[in-house]
This record gives sequence, structure tokens and C-alpha cells, in this order.
Amino acid sequence: MKSSMVSFAAVLFAAFTLNIEPAAQADLFGTSGNKFTIDFVSIGNAGNAADTTTYGEVPYEYRVSTYEISQDTIAMATASGMANVTAGAWIGHQPAATITWYEAAAFVNFLNTNSGKTAAYNLTFSGSWSMALWSSEQAWTAGGTNRYRNKDAYYFLPSENEWYKAAYYHPAGSNYFLYPTASSSVPNVVSSGTHAHSAVYSTNVRPADVDIAGGLSPYRTMGQGGNVYEWNESAFDGSNSSSSEVRVIRGGDWAVSQIELRSSTRDYGLPTLEEAIIGFRVASVPEPSTYAMALAGLACGGYSLFRRRRAR
Repeated sequence: MKSSMVSFAAVLFAAFTLNIEPAAQADLFGTSGNKFTIDFVSIGNAGNAADTTTYGEVPYEYRVSTYEISQDTIAMATASGMANVTAGAWIGHQPAATITWYEAAAFVNFLNTNSGKTAAYNLTFSGSWSMALWSSEQAWTAGGTNRYRNKDAYYFLPSENEWYKAAYYHPAGSNYFLYPTASSSVPNVVSSGTHAHSAVYSTNVRPADVDIAGGLSPYRTMGQGGNVYEWNESAFDGSNSSSSEVRVIRGGDWAVSQIELRSSTRDYGLPTLEEAIIGFRVASVPEPSTYAMALAGLACGGYSLFRRRRAR
């Protein structure tokens, strides 16, 4: 028995030191013939320090969509009952654009309510969208009070810190890259593709499909640099104290220079702004830990091998 416990502990130690990477997870939405999935990657390393820019510190685990939300995803959500969201600059798997911050938030609310969960944002539509702040009791408090987001939200727009960490943080080195392609070197310019250290920018053509929009960040998100700018949940001043104040926009688009892809570059717009160069991605609370499941699998496998050796 003592030997088996030693082997079991050895397997656990090996698993922790192997830097196991969780697999992407796909969440299902929609109705009948209009079902669609959104792929998410897990953003771990809770409690990381902020970058020198002061952004990127997140004290909890969460998930971010692997790709920007596509136009056909908006179409399927609309066919499944989502109303008053009118993205449409592009088609098919290209990113959803000409979409206001409010419309992106309404899409997120649909993801929640379609899944039987609480809406993230206190939105009202009466010819146009508006939003009220949640009360302090109803507001999200992880990492500080955020009156834009409901405390029970399951899906939400990524805050600037959440977006920044997913794009630039290097979990193995506990530092940050300058570009969201796992590098501090200027990315290679592509019009589409998935080559490492590449991004869709300076092409003067149009955005690529969301799943061929360049190389991956360390957490394996795609397109956080180039393709289209992305709405962040956060107000530009970080206070989230007024529903109408300007919101953060990050990441650059298919036609800009590499400067717009850098971690040091921030842009902003009114939540009513809609442009063909601005899209979004979504975030979520974590699923049951894939790290824990992987460890359990390794441990059980290791213990099973030990028992078989003993039986011989």
C-alpha cells in the first residue's frame, strides 16, 4: 500500500509539472435548425500581475471565445429569437461588424437567456438600445465592483483586463508579449491563414474568416490583433460608472499598421458607434477544470499501471 501511494503521488507531481493545456470547449446555443456553437479557451493563472501598462491583472479564472463572433453566428442567433441586433458588414464566417457595443451586449444577453441563465447587462430596447447600471448588490464584484455586469452573468463581453490578458499574457513566463501572437516581434502580414506569428493587417482588402485570422496568442485565441477591432466591456476610464460613457476598443483591423496591434495601443468609441471595422468576442465563467480532469485521468492511469505491475 505504501508503494502504491508513492506511485500515485509521483503521477500527480508529474502531471503538475507537464504544463497541461486544457482543450478548447464548445458551448451550444440556438434552437431547432439554427443551433450554433462558440469555442472557448480557458484563461488560467489567476492572480497574475498587471503589465507595465497597468492592464491584464485578473484574480480569477475565466474563458474567452477562441474566435471573433462571426456574421453567420449572429444570423443563427436572430433566427433563434434574438431581436434588434443588426450586424451585417460582412458575410458567412467573416466577423460580425457594424455592430454597436449595445448590440454586442444584447447578443451576450441572448447567450445567457437561451441557456437559462441571467442576463449580463441591464438593457432596454425602445427604438434604440439603452442600458442602466446594476445596483451594488446586483453588480459583479470579482476583481472590483463592475456595475455594467450582473453578478450572476455566465456569458459577458470581456473587460479590458480580461481581453488584455487573453491576448498578451505569457503564462509560462509570467510576463507579457507586445503583440497578441505570442511574440514581441512585429507579426507577419497575411490576408488569411493560421501561421504562427502572423496577423491580418496592412492588407487593405477585407477581414478574413474568423477561424483563419492569423496566429494564436499564448492562450490560443485567434484574431485579437488585426482582422477587426473588438469591443471591450470596459469604459475607457475604467470606472464603469455611466452607461453612456465611451468604451474601450482594442486590437486593430485588416488595414491598419502594426502599431494598432500592440498592447500599448487603446482606442475608444461611444457605445452607439457602429463601423465595418469593429466586431467583438465573448467571455464566460470557467467550466469544471480540465486541469483537474486531466490530473485525475493521469493519476488513475498511473495507479492502474502500478496495480497491473504488482499483479504480474
